[in-house]
Amino acid sequence: MEYTQLGRTGLKVSRLVLGTMNFGPQTDEADSHAIMDAAIDAGINFFDTANVYGWGENKGRTEEIVGSWFGKGGGRREKTVIATKVYGNMAADGEPWPNTDKLSALNIRRAVDASLKRLGTDHIDLYQFHHVDRATPWDEIWQAIDVLVQQGKILYVGSSNHAGWHIAQANETARRRNSYGLVSEQCLYNLAERRAEMDVIPAAREYGLGIIPWSPLHGGLLGGAIRKEREGGAGARTSGGRAADALKNPAVREQVQAYEDLLDKHGLEPGEVALAWLLTRPGVTGPIVGPRTAEQLASAVRASELTLSDEVLSGLDEIFPGPGPTPEAFAW
Repeated sequence: MEYTQLGRTGLKVSRLVLGTMNFGPQTDEADSHAIMDAAIDAGINFFDTANVYGWGENKGRTEEIVGSWFGKGGGRREKTVIATKVYGNMAADGEPWPNTDKLSALNIRRAVDASLKRLGTDHIDLYQFHHVDRATPWDEIWQAIDVLVQQGKILYVGSSNHAGWHIAQANETARRRNSYGLVSEQCLYNLAERRAEMDVIPAAREYGLGIIPWSPLHGGLLGGAIRKEREGGAGARTSGGRAADALKNPAVREQVQAYEDLLDKHGLEPGEVALAWLLTRPGVTGPIVGPRTAEQLASAVRASELTLSDEVLSGLDEIFPGPGPTPEAFAW
């Protein structure tokens, strides 16, 4: 497994990120532990989770599964760079209560302590703001974060789903306070969704943030959705409801068919190519893969070792053209 540094930090992380969103809702604890063991064996040391994963009545369950895995010892915690997130409402469903969500200093403090308890660890390596909180000033957010860093409860801070100007605003405020600021941005980015190239990725690179793309297969659309549809049965179900809905659009279907035809010509697997393409993109630390099974993890590892030819890369750009740089992308 290839390693890189996370943005402008000295932290060494794998070029694939193990996403844990399915642990609990779709993958039971034993299988989740097996996937995490297989990830470590494959050289993946960067795990991503969030306090709300588990969803509904089981919010926090995913962190607990990761924590029980850490608790098995064997150097599991020491080998892992753990990233989690704050923002989502952690109050019990049907029991709304103030200060149990978003990025107020009070909620950040409570959320960190709760995540540490569920994860069974004394510190979080990368603590990420899951969404933008337009109601809380960045000065307040950084004041809370600075205290937590001083206490040793978190090491670095990242953002997720932030616009380019949010990244600039966050890091300019941090600079005025002599705070370290954001070191990563987790954004929606894949072959079929390249709008992040217009302002999010340029801003992240300007401020030295590592880029961590989520949904690299665009909800299954880039994972051989049309082929799975033809195969029927379980294969069709793995393409996901969002992919099936997207394929109802004739223009999308035509584009995805061209994608699958190109890769069939070169004997390549669609899902592996989608991941490998992200690893060629400037500034990308590593895409998040969310395997439900050990087989899906193995496919992701193969993707990390795949070298795409210039012919394939050119063909991908023709099928899924990017928006181009700003402001040129707005010219007409």
